[in-house]
Amino acid sequence: MDVLNTGADSSLTRIVRELDSVIERLVHDDPYALGVLADLVAEAPRVFVLGAGRSGLALRMTAMRLMHLGLDVHVVGEVTSPAIGKGDVLLTASGSGTTAGIVRAATTAVRAGALVASITTASQSPLAQLSVATVIVPAADKRDRSGNASAQYAGSLFEQTVVIVGDALFHALWRRSGQNADQLWPRHANIE
Repeated sequence: MDVLNTGADSSLTRIVRELDSVIERLVHDDPYALGVLADLVAEAPRVFVLGAGRSGLALRMTAMRLMHLGLDVHVVGEVTSPAIGKGDVLLTASGSGTTAGIVRAATTAVRAGALVASITTASQSPLAQLSVATVIVPAADKRDRSGNASAQYAGSLFEQTVVIVGDALFHALWRRSGQNADQLWPRHANIE
């Protein structure tokens, strides 16, 4: 039995439709959010990324691409991550916007003079309130098990959208930079 085609609407098709819908709504609801985020990241001396669980994994993908672009990027919690400081940007992702460790880190970043940017589903959350730039993803957070916002488990739709927003951020900054793919390539890992 083909697991992907067990019904009239395959799992793959359902996920793609949900992603299309959430991205369309995200852009419609705030067409400037990604541009504001891109401006913030472009002007920062350093960018730090932080997310928990799958959201954190998604942001690590973004960190890699920003490094390929030549930005000074750090993943919070890695042993080589320095102290955040004035003018730096902390880019966070939390569906609920209440993840304790992320809110604590954002509070610390603000106290240090850094700017916080967030990707979240919750515009009134503590994380969004600490942020100078917020991308609101119209998707369920991991605690919503109703199936109304997404047929997928937990925060899957949010986490998938974080990957796409991160790639869109990278692409926008890449276009601004004027660099071609050959100029980015030498920054790819050569020790794996």
